[in-house]
Amino acid sequence: MSEKIWMGAIYLKDEGGYEIILKSLNHYKNRLKTLPNSPELKDAAAMFASVLNQQAVKTIPKIDETIQKVQDSLNDIQKTSKLSEEISFFEKALTCYESDIQKAQDTGHEYFVKLVGDMSKAKNDLEIIKIAIKKIKEFSD
Repeated sequence: MSEKIWMGAIYLKDEGGYEIILKSLNHYKNRLKTLPNSPELKDAAAMFASVLNQQAVKTIPKIDETIQKVQDSLNDIQKTSKLSEEISFFEKALTCYESDIQKAQDTGHEYFVKLVGDMSKAKNDLEIIKIAIKKIKEFSD
């Protein structure tokens, strides 16, 4: 029985998927760094906010490590294939970015608009994010 091949590696390396992955990871890191300013967290109980902030501090180095792994793997499909271990983390970053774009559009809240940045580019990213979420989960039969 042959081993399944992660097709997401082809998307990342050859189809330019790394761009939205890196953009989403950087967004996720910025989101965690600014978590205390989040309108959602301001409404949360003090104890809950403290736990979320602690988790954010622990997650930021993992994001930096993952960004470096993606950048290091761009010239080597074997290294890119090993990124399949990061699928759930990529998905988390992509959905965070997608959610924040939608919150910026729907609420117009300054926090989300500022976090997302250029809204016209962000709107274009919504479709790319949907494609990326689908493609990073693909394996051969």
